[in-house]
Amino acid sequence: MTQFDAERTALLVIDMQPDFMPGGALPVQGAAGHNERLVGPVRDLMDAGLFPVQVATQDWHPAGHVSFASTHPGRDIFERIEVNGDDQTLWPDHCVQGTKAAELHPDLPLHRLAAVVRKGMDPQADSYSGFRNNWGPDGRRAPTGLAGYLHERGIDSVVCCGLARDVCVKWTAEDAVAAGLRSLLVWDLTWPVDAGNDQATRAELEAETVEIVTSDALPELAAR
Repeated sequence: MTQFDAERTALLVIDMQPDFMPGGALPVQGAAGHNERLVGPVRDLMDAGLFPVQVATQDWHPAGHVSFASTHPGRDIFERIEVNGDDQTLWPDHCVQGTKAAELHPDLPLHRLAAVVRKGMDPQADSYSGFRNNWGPDGRRAPTGLAGYLHERGIDSVVCCGLARDVCVKWTAEDAVAAGLRSLLVWDLTWPVDAGNDQATRAELEAETVEIVTSDALPELAAR
């Protein structure tokens, strides 16, 4: 694997919010009861000084969002339905705007963030990716503005970490490639909603030319 120019690489910290952590509405697997297993390693990477540009994404849904099972009477959590012509998993109510569970985790060094991109704000469209919404009623995936921001900053590569590996991290890493960016995913600094998806997730990422790395390799890969 070739080195990346750290000065032209952004760290993307994806959806590090209490609702996706143990005790939240939609927790990841593998860290039951131990938020520090999630927050600590990401905090250390943010503090390491490898990446001058660091951006967080934040799920930020209005109440009654189309992705909530509670919005669809008679439907169950994790049931799949069609929304806007595409497959939609129905989730528990999560990351509702203005709630504590939707805030970025306070133990992260939030002062290091150059920007926070909120997503999932359209009540009629989900948004797994930090770059684009899922398909909306108009049949398009509306951009969040993240790609334009990164290109304006002279960024040509991104390093993705956070939650959840098999959903929002995956979609963000793949959309980074579509936006013309080199995309690296730090496997040990992501955690899945369903660990049973890991093999398929890895294969799908690699098929989209996302490079899978580990956190201990980053200092050697970062050319400065």
